[in-house]
Amino acid sequence: MHILNLLIALPLLAASAVATALPTVNEIVNHSNMITYYQGQDGRAQIKMTITDSQGRKRQRRLTILRIDDAKSDAVEGQAYLGGQKFYVYFHRPADVSKMAFLVWKHLDQDDDRWLYLPALDLVKRIAASDKRTSFVGSDFFYEDVSGRRLDEDTHELVETTKSYYVIKNTPKDAAGVEFSYYKMFIHKKSFIPVQVEYYDKAGVKYRVAKALGVKTIQGYPTVTRAAIENLKTGSTTVMEYSRVEYDIGLDDALFTERYLRKAPRKQLR
Repeated sequence: MHILNLLIALPLLAASAVATALPTVNEIVNHSNMITYYQGQDGRAQIKMTITDSQGRKRQRRLTILRIDDAKSDAVEGQAYLGGQKFYVYFHRPADVSKMAFLVWKHLDQDDDRWLYLPALDLVKRIAASDKRTSFVGSDFFYEDVSGRRLDEDTHELVETTKSYYVIKNTPKDAAGVEFSYYKMFIHKKSFIPVQVEYYDKAGVKYRVAKALGVKTIQGYPTVTRAAIENLKTGSTTVMEYSRVEYDIGLDDALFTERYLRKAPRKQLR
């Protein structure tokens, strides 16, 4: 190649290399976290939860979830969305959980605050940080699954890149504080949605699998509309089906307080 042509080609080759370079593991994890939890300033969804035990017996729950981000949570630093969030979950039926409400204040520098309102007792119960990885109202989802796990609680390693997925191995920094030894995320390359998450116990045996079963674009946001978690040890599976999903509806931060655990905001839950 002529030296002049070489000088012209080098910048083009460099630009091409940058364009095709793989994102870093932190960029992948941060982008996936944003897509999963931070789209829009707030949001609302109606949910049908179906719990199926190992014998095929089913239980259903109907609930509404509200979410609001702190004012600065959509400021991007290295593709990480930084800021707190609040989640409000209200149960409509069946009768044994009707009017039950769950509130989360998600923090990035300390343990999240979680409260559960039990209407039969007219009692607001504080969920201890040590209970965050226990069953959420009898389902295969955990309390922590509602608001998500903080990124800085794990170390992240890109262990494989396939045609469609980035495979990330996440290892807890505080191994004594969780029941798993690590978990793998299969993150879709285009949407950055984690389509499958596999949890491995202390013996290295896979025991819990979460899957995104349906995805739609809503108001420009790629959104999981059907998700499932299976407990491989008990044979139980929980499926969540999302409907009437809305973003940026202008929720008031005051709704996410203990007052509205006892007195549900009916207008926002329709």
